[in-house]
Amino acid sequence: MTLSSNEVTSTIQLALAPVFLLTAVVTLITAISGRLARTVDRMRFIHSELLEPEKLTQSLESHYRVEYREARIRGRLCAIAILFDVLSGVLISLTVLELFFFEAGVKHLQGSYVVATFVAGLISFMTALVVVLFEVVYAHRSAAWDLPMDPDEKA
Repeated sequence: MTLSSNEVTSTIQLALAPVFLLTAVVTLITAISGRLARTVDRMRFIHSELLEPEKLTQSLESHYRVEYREARIRGRLCAIAILFDVLSGVLISLTVLELFFFEAGVKHLQGSYVVATFVAGLISFMTALVVVLFEVVYAHRSAAWDLPMDPDEKA
């Protein structure tokens, strides 16, 4: 099987088009990882504070426990978003390989595989985006409360 230079160029162009979507996938993974890292750091701080209960007021300890639970939920949402984003990257990568082999003339590969992996990749990416939106809204909502004041302090 010999391919002309035009066929090779066309095959490479077709296979590389979804790679631009992979750039968005990697960017989203980076953003979510940053949010997850900040959440984990906050959980570690709260955990260390809760290990020294003698220096906490009861209201601050209660506040930290609520914040710790909310941070755990945020961490789970970030992990779920990363799962769907990575799945999207794998499916889009499969699409690239399928397009390349399909255009290169592999006869047993069907076009329906290309469509299925690309659509599944897009759905997975959109799911990751929705989960990130939920995490951002949840983070904003959970950060809206006031920190308990020491009874000796005046507001």
